[in-house]
Amino acid sequence: MNTLDLVVVTAGLGVPSSTRLLADRLAEAAARDLRAAGREVDVRVVELRELARDIADNLVTGFPPPALRDAVRAVEEADGLIAVTPIFSASYSGLFKSFVDVLDRDALTGKPVLIAATGGTARHSLALEHALRPLFSYLRAAVVPTAVFAASEDWGADGTGGDGSLAGRIARAAGELAESLAGRPAAPRTRPTEQVVPFAQQLAALRAH
Repeated sequence: MNTLDLVVVTAGLGVPSSTRLLADRLAEAAARDLRAAGREVDVRVVELRELARDIADNLVTGFPPPALRDAVRAVEEADGLIAVTPIFSASYSGLFKSFVDVLDRDALTGKPVLIAATGGTARHSLALEHALRPLFSYLRAAVVPTAVFAASEDWGADGTGGDGSLAGRIARAAGELAESLAGRPAAPRTRPTEQVVPFAQQLAALRAH
């Protein structure tokens, strides 16, 4: 079987970011499980912080800049996706949602997705089930059962103990994603030839509407 493409979308705003740290740990665990199952995997991380201006420009103009177009294509062509966002006001971040809005509405249909989030306290963990999971269900993604939330206290107290620890939750969720991907053939990487539409023609089409 061909190499699988695993794309990690992280919406952390700081540098360093606990959101990126959680994303990296989930990706490492999923890749390790896939390789143990005999599958090769390439991991790519999409940092939304670096694409914030491009995302805003795209929402206003409808034309994605090259870096954003490349990131969207990576997500759409991925065999599996790990999506990690900080929680603000009991929901996913505006940056995270804006990127999702850029995707084609059918881009995630049937795609295995692991959802995760970070927040200041464990009270925010409910956002995974009342905000993040419904979002990906609406997009018809195949969301794995275990979602991972990491509060501030999880990082200091984390260990290699049972499933209740952050390490245990990461292992369980990554294992579920790896299991859903292990038997899948890699998605075809052939891309249709892009038709370049002259800018004047695009403007004319906008005026017609």
